[in-house]
Amino acid sequence: MRRLVLLALLALPGCFYPADRGRALEAKVDRLGAETAQMQSQLKEAREQLAATLPKIDEKVAEVTKALQGLDTAARRKDADIGIQLQKSVEDLAQLRGQVETYLHKITELETALGEQDKKLVALQGAEAVKEAEAKKKAEELQRPTDKKEFLALAQEKAKAGDVLLARQLYTEFLKKWAKDPLVGDAHYGLGETYFSESRCREALFEYGKVVQEHPKASTAPDAYLRSSECFAKLKMKDESRLALEELVKGYPKSAAAKTAKERLAELDKAAKAAPKKGKK
Repeated sequence: MRRLVLLALLALPGCFYPADRGRALEAKVDRLGAETAQMQSQLKEAREQLAATLPKIDEKVAEVTKALQGLDTAARRKDADIGIQLQKSVEDLAQLRGQVETYLHKITELETALGEQDKKLVALQGAEAVKEAEAKKKAEELQRPTDKKEFLALAQEKAKAGDVLLARQLYTEFLKKWAKDPLVGDAHYGLGETYFSESRCREALFEYGKVVQEHPKASTAPDAYLRSSECFAKLKMKDESRLALEELVKGYPKSAAAKTAKERLAELDKAAKAAPKKGKK
């Protein structure tokens, strides 16, 4: 029964995993996202139009240059059309320059508007969401191995190097790509460790709970119990912290984590025996 209570505690996303944002906030974020996508599309179109116009300006400049050269030799060539050609080329050039100025103005306006959109999204989602988005972009640019073990090792390497957000992205991607693989338990543990390193115990507990409930045979299962005990302790849940240690010793008696758990249980017992003596005078 006590084991079931512990597993239930680890499984409660409402208690240990951050709740979804309210519908109103999500609606605002979605709307801003749609507006941003539309402006990005317009910005792309304006840049493409500008890129298509610039070569035409070069052509017109060449025509004007040629016409001017023609005027220098007009007396010899007796070309009456050169003046008309020059005037038309100059008018076309002026029109193209006007288009360029329009595109540049539009691009500036769109870039400014996109900057304001980013500020609004930061205000709604918080700086952490922006960091996660940047980590996601960084992860997309990172070359990943196709082998699952190498992929997991890469995530662990990034976590060890302190690049927690990037590691979190990689662990999450691993869980989606190899959802039924035996290594999933280790990926959940690694993901929990990224939260634990930031003292986000509720999120970490959710991931450790995934390991001990769904992947008890994973190599990281004993450590998941040990970390769960530490998280419970930080959350001032002493009974649950002790229970996690007891379940670790019972379920994985020969593991290195169990040895640590026994030492901590001994310390708790010692502290419990000493506590009443402190109250006596």
